[in-house]
Amino acid sequence: MLSMTATINGWQCSGFHCKQHARMPEISLTSRGFLKVGTLDSKTPATAGLNSSALPYVGDYGYASRNMNRGGIHVVSPDLSSPSPGFAVGFLEAFDDEYDGVIIDPNKLPSSANAFASALRAALSKWKLKGRKGIWLKILSEQVDLVPIAIKEGFQYHHAEPGYVMLTYWIPDYPCMLPTSPSHQIGVGGFVINDKKEVLAVKEKCPCSCSNVWKMPTGYINKSEDIFCGAMREVKEETGVSQDTCHKNNCRHAHMLAFDKSDILFVCMLRPLSYEIAIDEKEIQAAMWMPLDEFVGQPFYEEDHLSRKVIGACVAAYEDRYSGFTAHELTSKLDGQSSLLYYDCSSG
Repeated sequence: MLSMTATINGWQCSGFHCKQHARMPEISLTSRGFLKVGTLDSKTPATAGLNSSALPYVGDYGYASRNMNRGGIHVVSPDLSSPSPGFAVGFLEAFDDEYDGVIIDPNKLPSSANAFASALRAALSKWKLKGRKGIWLKILSEQVDLVPIAIKEGFQYHHAEPGYVMLTYWIPDYPCMLPTSPSHQIGVGGFVINDKKEVLAVKEKCPCSCSNVWKMPTGYINKSEDIFCGAMREVKEETGVSQDTCHKNNCRHAHMLAFDKSDILFVCMLRPLSYEIAIDEKEIQAAMWMPLDEFVGQPFYEEDHLSRKVIGACVAAYEDRYSGFTAHELTSKLDGQSSLLYYDCSSG
């Protein structure tokens, strides 16, 4: 199953690894964010008594938009290169990075769309003259009305997280050397086997081809979570079974899976500390302790060579015939921080 992937009704399945995902929303920035309503009387303040049905129309094609988070009205003109007389061009606060690039401070961006557009253009001209390379622009969720302006100036989407979208701009005339957005997702699986050679097996609630296959508990690793901690957490969440830390694992690397990303699945061999099962009914249909021969003898595993190899490595680790990759805590001189290095230490 590890060699197959499918997305069915919001479930992303890749062999042992099946999880339900909400459909990823696509970012769509259009003129629907701006309302073209009525005319602006020169005697009427632009911000006085406006509601969703009475936003001002400015010029021939200009629009006014209300930012519900910051309040107030921000005018967006189609010709942002020509500010009105008396309009002062502000500055973007930024600092240089270690690679001749610039990181713009997202907390000090101009709140006005016209002010942001003018300041951005002035800053880009200055950075080009100074020979800067990559520009990083984080726009917070409450500043979302600034995104189409940055895109119009040539910025590209890099990645998005809850609360912000990151944009980049590459100045030199040779190919962009900025790192791309994250290309991999990390999954973990816990192969739990007891002294009776029984495997902790689960059936997941998913409408995919493996819905009736007994498999090991799997899931995605959390941010800042170590591999073995993630595997143990998934087992505990899905079955209620606690395990001992047994630092032996193997991994599978596959490409073009969920959202066209690559996927690395680390499978850890674990020993149980408890035996009573209490399933997570949101994800798991059933769980049981299954004899190893019965587990491996399922028709699915007999036909899937990759899955059989993964199971075989876990069984060999259980029988002390295979060291696998074990975690060793070491400190790097590069950042002075402690890291886990995974390697086979059987040869010393």
